[in-house]
Amino acid sequence: MRLEIICQDRLGITQDVLDILVAHEIDLRGIEIDVGGKIFLNFPNIEFADFQHLMPKIRRIEGIDDVKTTPFMPAERERNQLSAILQTLPDPVFSVDTRGQILMCNEAVTSGLELSLSEIKKTELEEWVKGFNFHRWIEADDLRPQSVKVQFIQQDYLADVLPIHVPDGEDGTIIAGAVVLLKSEIRLGQQFSAFHQNDCDSFDHFIVQSPAMAKTVREARKIADLDAPILIFGETGTGKEMIAKACHQASRRNEGEFLALNCASLPDSVAETELFGYAAGAFNQPEGKAGLLELAAGGTLLLDEIADMSAQLQAKLLRVMENGEFRRVGDDRPVSIDVRFICTTCRDLGQLVEEGRFRKELYYRLNVLSLVMPSLKERKADIVPLAEAFIVQHSSKLGRRPAKLSKSCVEFLQQYPWPGNVRQLQNALFRALSLLDGKEVTKEDIQLPSCAPSMSYIDENFNGSLDEEVKKFERDLLKRLYPSYPSTRQLAKKLGLSHTAIANKLRDYGINKATVKF
Repeated sequence: MRLEIICQDRLGITQDVLDILVAHEIDLRGIEIDVGGKIFLNFPNIEFADFQHLMPKIRRIEGIDDVKTTPFMPAERERNQLSAILQTLPDPVFSVDTRGQILMCNEAVTSGLELSLSEIKKTELEEWVKGFNFHRWIEADDLRPQSVKVQFIQQDYLADVLPIHVPDGEDGTIIAGAVVLLKSEIRLGQQFSAFHQNDCDSFDHFIVQSPAMAKTVREARKIADLDAPILIFGETGTGKEMIAKACHQASRRNEGEFLALNCASLPDSVAETELFGYAAGAFNQPEGKAGLLELAAGGTLLLDEIADMSAQLQAKLLRVMENGEFRRVGDDRPVSIDVRFICTTCRDLGQLVEEGRFRKELYYRLNVLSLVMPSLKERKADIVPLAEAFIVQHSSKLGRRPAKLSKSCVEFLQQYPWPGNVRQLQNALFRALSLLDGKEVTKEDIQLPSCAPSMSYIDENFNGSLDEEVKKFERDLLKRLYPSYPSTRQLAKKLGLSHTAIANKLRDYGINKATVKF
């Protein structure tokens, strides 16, 4: 039981209270005196029922205003509050005495070491944190906070070592130990990025260590605030929708809506009503419904996988872009639009236009500004940073400490061809972390389908002659290589052919700087 005694500032009042306790043989285990006029008493072996008969006697002492029970002594409350703050910190924190022995640590330490607090207490800090001589630091004449690179659980951290000063007399202080806070490289990077983040720059969260991705983000920054349509090319899983949203957030329309229509996932009739909405009375509905073109007014509309849009819907979209207005399904009244279009595709729209499977006029309307999202195999330098970022992200969702990538796992991730691109990497790491027992992700933890190269370049059900298919393959190969070897002599050397032969093939297939996206 604990008591809180509210009293006046009178000499000897505490002694009067203690005299009552001594007279009744009360086992007092703790006493604290607050300068604000309170005395706190702790008798852990006494129940309230056994003590309540003494409460009136204490109240009758001169200068006592009130006596009541309290759940905590002030020191206990402060200790519990400090412990709660300490446990919520995501970074490892130690409290040590002047000999470098650990007095307290938080859950980030105990979970990282997989030991209990009792097993860690009274051990030497230098047993767990390598690279810092604590004893030399504590014995310095001019003791100051210090930041130093250390290792904890075989990972690099930045350690902030802060001395604890305790008052000694009216003016002096003594050193009672230190607090050691560790921050990992990932945490420091997150904090640095957050500190320097510009609210108007929505591209900072992209990892751009590879030249290919750096080029794409650099171009995206330049065209984001232009109000013309953007066409984004890229394989499935490369992050086309992410960069589309970043362009919206960096544009003058960022206060408007960013809405999306997936052209590949909806039947034509559904896609039409989603895009244009419908009037009251249409489809036997008493009330009309606004479509995405209306809802996105003043903002951006993303048409995802535009190549899968039907010919009928392509024609209607073209009229909208030409006239600047549309009509709801079942309504003759025109509605003006104020929407920026961003479209994505994983297919070669230029080829589809040549084959008559995509409207040429719509293609040129949409392809005003364009971006190419590189595949993950073109972003070798981004693979490990992306993996580490996904580990931090997934670990937070799973409520666990971020794991470390083993050397063999890093090599495997860099060598894998990633047909599913960034999305496949993200999903593979989420599965690995969900099933992980240890603190390190190994090659064996990453479950991915085998991607051995296949010799079958042509669909067994192809239509046409062998010569036609060979030419198609040859044209596709030249189109893929041309951006990297724009000189006919370079390309000829790469393929082991003469300069004249390559020049003729490029001319026959219409491959040049004007027709190929760099």
